[in-house]
Amino acid sequence: MKEQATSSFLDQLNPAQREACLKTEGPLLILAGAGSGKTRTIVYRMARLVELGVPRYSILAITFTNKAAKEMKERVEAIVPDGRDVWVSTFHSACVRILRQDIEPVGFTKSFTIYDADESLKLISDCLKELNTDKEKFKPKAVAAAISDCKDNLVSPSDYERQAGTDYRAGVISGIYRLYQNKLRSANALDFDDIIARTVELFHKNPEILEKWQNRFRYIMVDEYQDTNTLQCVLIKLLSGKHGNVCVVGDDDQSIYGWRGANIRNILEFEKDFPGAAVIKLERNYRSTKTILECANSVIKNNTARSRKSLWTERESEEKAVFYHAASDFDEAAYIARRIKEATRAGGRFSDFAVIYRVNALSRIIEETFVKESIPYSLFGGVNFYERREVRDILAYLKLIVNGRDAVAFSRVVNVPKRGIGPATIAKIEEYAAESGKPVLRAAMDCADSPELARKSAPLRRFAEMIEELAAFARENGAMELIERVIAVTGYKTALTEEGTDEAADRLENLNALISKAKEYDRAAEEPSLEGFLTEVSLVSDIDLIEDSDNRVALMAIHRCKGLEFPVVFIAGAEEGLLPGYRSIISDTPKELEEERRLAYVGITRAKDKLYITAAKKREQAGRIVYNKVSRFLSEIPPDLVESEDHREAFMARKAEAAQKAGRGTAYRKDTHFAFTLPKAEEKKPAASVNFAAGDIVTHMKYGAGEVLEVRSAGADYEVTVRYEAHGVKKFMAALSGLKKKE
Repeated sequence: MKEQATSSFLDQLNPAQREACLKTEGPLLILAGAGSGKTRTIVYRMARLVELGVPRYSILAITFTNKAAKEMKERVEAIVPDGRDVWVSTFHSACVRILRQDIEPVGFTKSFTIYDADESLKLISDCLKELNTDKEKFKPKAVAAAISDCKDNLVSPSDYERQAGTDYRAGVISGIYRLYQNKLRSANALDFDDIIARTVELFHKNPEILEKWQNRFRYIMVDEYQDTNTLQCVLIKLLSGKHGNVCVVGDDDQSIYGWRGANIRNILEFEKDFPGAAVIKLERNYRSTKTILECANSVIKNNTARSRKSLWTERESEEKAVFYHAASDFDEAAYIARRIKEATRAGGRFSDFAVIYRVNALSRIIEETFVKESIPYSLFGGVNFYERREVRDILAYLKLIVNGRDAVAFSRVVNVPKRGIGPATIAKIEEYAAESGKPVLRAAMDCADSPELARKSAPLRRFAEMIEELAAFARENGAMELIERVIAVTGYKTALTEEGTDEAADRLENLNALISKAKEYDRAAEEPSLEGFLTEVSLVSDIDLIEDSDNRVALMAIHRCKGLEFPVVFIAGAEEGLLPGYRSIISDTPKELEEERRLAYVGITRAKDKLYITAAKKREQAGRIVYNKVSRFLSEIPPDLVESEDHREAFMARKAEAAQKAGRGTAYRKDTHFAFTLPKAEEKKPAASVNFAAGDIVTHMKYGAGEVLEVRSAGADYEVTVRYEAHGVKKFMAALSGLKKKE
């Protein structure tokens, strides 16, 4: 590679980032802490490679979400001439592009379709039925998880069968796995795991194809390397095997996807996988205040399976983190809502706030409270746009147009809208297709030849002819025009219009949004095609759907928030059994508990300016009231970093007592599982008094019995917030209300 003078843009980097950009040859591990500017480092490193004469098309950059890939590509194009020639994509998108060119040697055609999770489950259910397997003992989701794990670890159906030995359950699953793979091949379809698995298989079986792609990609960069699974690690080893120029960027402290196959050993043992690797640490954080980083560092340092590093920042702040120990889950939600409303009344935006939690079920009461308080919010982790019924129906039509062998797409839409083709007929046509060796769409065209299907041959043939006509239309038109035609020709739009309900109107709006998406794709894609459009929408994740411009509070599970940041973050449900989760506690294994601690670390480091952590003394779970201890992770945060807003009682231990004994500093008891600060100076009390507190039951002459959510000082009186089952939440002035504590 030719040497050139150092570019001026490198002067914008800190010393560690600059070193990472200048280390261009050989394997490199960049340990990048949260908010340390890793995307900038990756982008500038690509710019440096181009400046040194590396052809743009010889650079491959891989990340995990379309949103991250899009941002990275835009930043590359902004500083690199003709930057669009650099491959910037997700693992799956990159592999699909490879397979569209070279998949034939592993037994598929280039027009293969991609099955999403629901389509895979449908196919697995078909396998269970065909094998007369009890769905109660072998639930489709459990079987799907076992098959996915096999693929992530390069275990074929034959391998799994050998490993099963005398294990009855494993033996049954191996048979389902084999049939499932055969059905995928017959349908010319790949499931999500196959996208990478088939690429690896292609490279293993065809050295000449592997060498072609090795020569294409002389420099490889992988973002979020801590999230890679075994299969993805193997793929990177294969692609980088010839030139050895592989740079991975990640943070083992943010490895939180072990439950879906991510293998933390990939980043911890990178130097073993790639001998001679250099290691550079990015520890300066540009996102959060010093207090927030100290909270995060104090928690994560208790993990043993990690590379030692400590984030630091120049962002000083006197703001402490806040811990609120609520009386109940309703009180917790009311507190969060109150803090948000106070901030927005002072000029803040709702989009400045995120409420994150370990368990999705915690969102229900928070949502209900936000609705009552007129706080706009977006819930991430609900129904993905591309999972809505009408959207999935139209996408199934498109898949069938591309691939007439797709039996799952066929069975979904052959009677949508209704065409008088019932489940029994669909089962017979699929059986006829399998016996005759014909693609399912061809079988529908020829089904008059089958005695069992002759009576239903007319509607089946009309359906097949309609799909063929749409396929011809697709060859001459873009995705937007095709979707408009599919909605019209199939009768889908007519059926929804005639239904005339609000729900039908909403579904039509969703289809209009799909048309807009297709228009955007046709305009932006370098080489637009129907296959390309289907690939793009099939690989969309929830994080790709988050709109930064929405002025709404974000509600999401911690697993979904990695890669995001917000000025103010509430971590709700910081309790034993929730964070850390119950399974990690009863498993009594360091591995699971350390992943839970990484979740806490990720949650804390989403906050830029202010961090709130809340827990409830009691909450309803699975229909019963439970009393959880405060999360052990709070006891790992030094008490001088946390301010208590517990409204009922002081913390169980007193920092002041320890400080007086030592004459300095602070103290806290780890076995109590919470942190605390010095009590505030005593406030002036109202003239009135009350004999009840949050969590008590009080009676009112009009509304009856209700639970006190909050009691707060209000001049010479107290303002009391009470929740009634029949009347909702009411607020009273204690002296005037006549509220009485129920004994």
